[in-house]
Amino acid sequence: MKFFLNATSRIVSRFGGSIIKNVGDGIIYYFPESSKPNRKFGFLACLECDLAICEARNEICQRLQKENLPCLDFRVSSDYGNVVQCSVPNSSQPDMMGPPLNMCAKINRLASPNGVVIGGDLHQVVRHFDDYYFKSMEGYDLGFKYSYAVYSLNRKE
Repeated sequence: MKFFLNATSRIVSRFGGSIIKNVGDGIIYYFPESSKPNRKFGFLACLECDLAICEARNEICQRLQKENLPCLDFRVSSDYGNVVQCSVPNSSQPDMMGPPLNMCAKINRLASPNGVVIGGDLHQVVRHFDDYYFKSMEGYDLGFKYSYAVYSLNRKE
């Protein structure tokens, strides 16, 4: 698991993302550039990072197999919105909370193994990006009073 977390952390850093924390067998990260006036770069970095993590699966599996560990399947989810940064006692790392984090936790299960899903709020911002294909995920229930759109993300070929 340590290698998986380290490998994905390196990918996130390469795209300008910031790691918030490790949670169980996953990581939570964000892209500071997405909150700046010219935020398109931050959103592009987010989408490319999500896809790069999935594309690194074979490399991650080869490394795990060298350590006599099984290959991993994983899911990636992203969304957009306001978060609150807070300090955590006895930790130098800040924590974040807010609707995008909660939504990612809920929609993550909708991603195909080794695939990416994005929430409707992020989709509204990136839907006009030409290099990506977004497919609406239908036939699911997140348990909310109102529906929330979720899309699978793929790169156009």
